[in-house]
Amino acid sequence: MSERADDDDIIVLREFGTELDAQFASAVLEANGIPARVAADTAGGALPSIAMLYPVRLLVRAGDASLARELLDSTADPPAD
Repeated sequence: MSERADDDDIIVLREFGTELDAQFASAVLEANGIPARVAADTAGGALPSIAMLYPVRLLVRAGDASLARELLDSTADPPAD
């Protein structure tokens, strides 16, 4: 059995302490054409503190992971004067 992920396999790209942070990262990726989903075990948002024990996960396709990391790690250019 192969350990290599296929491009269409879903992977956990990052883990976050809050669902809001994960949703923001997902929105950045979606705005750049990379499908992303947020998976949280916070009882439907009723118990957000559970994320400290079970981090909120940002999911992407394995084939998009490299570009997704690059986008999330990049900094925004300062506004022009």
